[in-house]
Amino acid sequence: MSEPILRITARVLPVSERGEVLLLCDQDPGHPGDLRWGTIGGAVDPGESLPEAGVREMFEETGVVVDAGALVGPVHQDRLEFSYDGTRYLGDSTFFAVPLARDVEVSFAHLEPAEVGNVLEARWWRPADVRDDGRLVSPDLPDIMELAIAAIERGSA
Repeated sequence: MSEPILRITARVLPVSERGEVLLLCDQDPGHPGDLRWGTIGGAVDPGESLPEAGVREMFEETGVVVDAGALVGPVHQDRLEFSYDGTRYLGDSTFFAVPLARDVEVSFAHLEPAEVGNVLEARWWRPADVRDDGRLVSPDLPDIMELAIAAIERGSA
């Protein structure tokens, strides 16, 4: 079996004034119908900084424009193996938080072609509620959400 492909990503957790995090529901095209909640974000393009990639991904996946200076963190970093559409990856992910109004309009009009039909919904979640839902891209997602919420609350205190 071949080694997984290294994929460096920037991930963004928008935090509302209510202490909720905006997550995306998606599916792996290799496993249609297996829905899971995860963070906004994706691969860093050549020459991009992590914050620049996070801002770009935020726009592509939600239509929301944020300034790189508004990002807080990193609030978490990890390296996890995963599979997407039958390809094995080693994800090296850096997570940022950003304050965002809960009534922001989310649009999927700027998704990359491979994401169209696979990114299905955006919803505000509290960590305990998404943990209870159980459809998580990774089991530690609620813990990462709590780190992002705490980072934003510290910044506004």
